[in-house]
Amino acid sequence: MIKEIQLSLTPEEAHSETLLLEKVKLSLSLSLQDECHFEILKKSIDARKTQVKVNLRFRVFVNEPMPKTDFVFQDKDVSKAKPIHIIGAGPAGLFCALQCITMGYKPILYERGKTVRDRRRDLAKLNKEGLLNEESNYCFGEGGAGTYSDGKLYTRSNKRGNIPYILQLFVFFGAPNSILYEAHPHIGTNKLPSIIEAIRNKIVSCGGEVYFEHKLTNLSVKNNKIVEIELNDGKLVSVENLVLATGHSAKDIYTLLHKNNIKIEAKPFALGVRIEHPQDLIDDIQYHCNTRNEYLPPSSYSLVHQVKDRGVFSFCMCPGGIIAPASTEQKALVVNGWSPSKRNNPFANSGMVVNIFEHDFKDSSPLSGLSFQHEVESKAFSVGGGNFVAPAQRMVDFTKNKLSNTLPINSYLPGTKSALLSEVLPSFVYEALSKAFIHFGQKLKNNRHAYFTNDAIVVATESRTSSPVRIPRNKESFQHIQIENLYPCAEGAGYAGGIVSAAMDGVNIATAIAIKNN
Repeated sequence: MIKEIQLSLTPEEAHSETLLLEKVKLSLSLSLQDECHFEILKKSIDARKTQVKVNLRFRVFVNEPMPKTDFVFQDKDVSKAKPIHIIGAGPAGLFCALQCITMGYKPILYERGKTVRDRRRDLAKLNKEGLLNEESNYCFGEGGAGTYSDGKLYTRSNKRGNIPYILQLFVFFGAPNSILYEAHPHIGTNKLPSIIEAIRNKIVSCGGEVYFEHKLTNLSVKNNKIVEIELNDGKLVSVENLVLATGHSAKDIYTLLHKNNIKIEAKPFALGVRIEHPQDLIDDIQYHCNTRNEYLPPSSYSLVHQVKDRGVFSFCMCPGGIIAPASTEQKALVVNGWSPSKRNNPFANSGMVVNIFEHDFKDSSPLSGLSFQHEVESKAFSVGGGNFVAPAQRMVDFTKNKLSNTLPINSYLPGTKSALLSEVLPSFVYEALSKAFIHFGQKLKNNRHAYFTNDAIVVATESRTSSPVRIPRNKESFQHIQIENLYPCAEGAGYAGGIVSAAMDGVNIATAIAIKNN
């Protein structure tokens, strides 16, 4: 007999295999003699009431064996197969390459940055010395922006692809099995590098090619096709199909396309700040407790508020996380957040951003959104005083436009400097954030703590939520609307956001190319 059941349990019950089995048997009125096996299909936390519960959905096998469902990647020897060239080895590029192999094509990846391990040295120099390598940082390098900026795997893009398949691939390459059923799956920055390496090794062992510190610098277009690309070492490469998976921060790629009269267009995005609270404070509010239960993960939040015609919303919330410098240019300051797998740091940070529309840009150029973005990032760097020290304010002080006399201890390693963030942010962004912070404080509070507090620090600037540029493509074939063998992919093309949705976009494009060529 096979049954699906749902239980609402205490954190202690949900943590214990023995107690889980007892609860499952009790729910099905099974005897002690009945043999019972189960698998978890979904797990989520319900913290709406004082007693926090863990909701679990099971598939239960009674008096019959549980079938083996081990996922195996369908690899092939593609060393002599037709090539597909991919620019960028982030999740979109890597999963596109894996799908190329499955479909019988040879992926050839070019990544402007370094290997996932070599990036660490450059990140250390940035955090400790304020020295930025523009080609190797939190955004550029093997694994892309997601590798060292958190590893969250949840997405709402259910209609864009096969989410379970992407998660199964991650597990196959070393991710914990729990990502298959958790409501908000997360791998962690400390575990992602080995997974990324395993993916690269599989690509190479199947006959694919991966080149690091190889940057696209030019391209040649004839009869609405890209026939050749040029790399930073001067090498010219003939291409038949080119996948552009360069991420949301490769500004030079947008400039290159524009220079070659390849259509791109400005698009809305979001910009704001990172806000960081003590994790204990967020736990207290969300879990209704003085001390978080040891069987509960650090708590998170998701916030949204409308201020006039603009949405203000939390973005990439990192429980037990760290704020990190995510700049890709000298003298331009960007911050992001990440968490290790255990989420055991003492702070909780989140992006808090405001909708930016095309009418906010200075002109109608397709690159005008990039100019808007860069202007704010440059102000943040200047006000911070250099070396990627970030301008910051306490939260209540921010809403009063008051310079903070001191700043709370925080996780941002290059350092923070007390400043008026109204001098960094556009006035409408500052005003929208101020009103939203007060509203969020009314929404998230108890008799001990409130979200709206001077114990929280606001750090500028969070500006890379998505790209301000879209590379337009056909909805069905994924081809560029003008260049028939160019496939704009994922975040850098303006069509996906986050690791899973980017990976799905890469898979979809490889599949589309294979179908077109068969």
